[in-house]
Amino acid sequence: METLEEAELCFPQLNTSCRKRPRSQTEALLIYTLMPCFSLITVVLNLLVIISISHFRQLHTPTNLLLLSLAVSDLLVGLLVVPSHILLIEPCWLLGDLACVLCSFLPVISVPATAGNMVLISVDRYVAVCDPLRYPTKLTQKTVKGLILLCWAFSVLYNLLFLCDNLRQLGRFNSCYGECVITVNGTVDLVIRFIIPISAIIILYVRVFVVAVSQARSMRSHVAAVKLQRSLTVTVQRSELKAARTLGVVVVVFLMCYCPYYGISLSGYNLMTSSSTNIVMFILVIFNSCLNPVIYTFVYPWFRKCIKLIFTLQILKSRSCYTKVLK
Repeated sequence: METLEEAELCFPQLNTSCRKRPRSQTEALLIYTLMPCFSLITVVLNLLVIISISHFRQLHTPTNLLLLSLAVSDLLVGLLVVPSHILLIEPCWLLGDLACVLCSFLPVISVPATAGNMVLISVDRYVAVCDPLRYPTKLTQKTVKGLILLCWAFSVLYNLLFLCDNLRQLGRFNSCYGECVITVNGTVDLVIRFIIPISAIIILYVRVFVVAVSQARSMRSHVAAVKLQRSLTVTVQRSELKAARTLGVVVVVFLMCYCPYYGISLSGYNLMTSSSTNIVMFILVIFNSCLNPVIYTFVYPWFRKCIKLIFTLQILKSRSCYTKVLK
């Protein structure tokens, strides 16, 4: 008959085995119910964004390409990050040291990519609002595609460099058998993945806000002699400012969901992977990836129209990609 001590071990036959940590009912509810639900919703909603922008030619604009890239990174959060994180926070790791490193590496490619996409969206709005006349030539589709490719390439390279030590000597950071531990340079990670992107986003959007206020005052002070020209200019400017406000909401939501985790890191508190605090912080990250398509639904009429066309299977018709979804 097993003793109580043996029953608490991940591998009762091994003296070097890790001990199982019992979970509270609240933790179990968060991990096995709430996180999978958020994961499924995140995948479905972001898949709708990807299909909409990819299928309808009218939506192939530089700004929407950035939204497409963001949707891909959010999709990967729901598809890869959540399942792997559930495995990593289990009391016992049963899949071996190589699977531990791969399970830690493959999903988190999307996390730096999300921050990178947010920076690119801020740059897009900055150029569109602050330099509207040269925006079509500065940020062409080809340029934006190149920037997106660089963003994803950097994300992959960044994670490879951080995990090279873990790959060279598998399992050397484990204190017992049945544990999955990897190490990263916390200071460098904090600077590259949080401080630099967040600083860039805030600086760019503060500049966008200042210019937007200035433009709004300028619009009201135009003389009646150039009424027609003003009307055309105002239409363009209002369109760009509306897009800036919408994407500003996306950026603010991103900051609200990601700042708590990195705020804890800045405070010097060591966050254990399996701790309740880490689980709550991670749910905030999933919530951010799930919330972006919801924002598009409320703000963008074209997204609501695309969803209707997708669910009614209208996109299966020939030449449906040329359907006008923008007014």
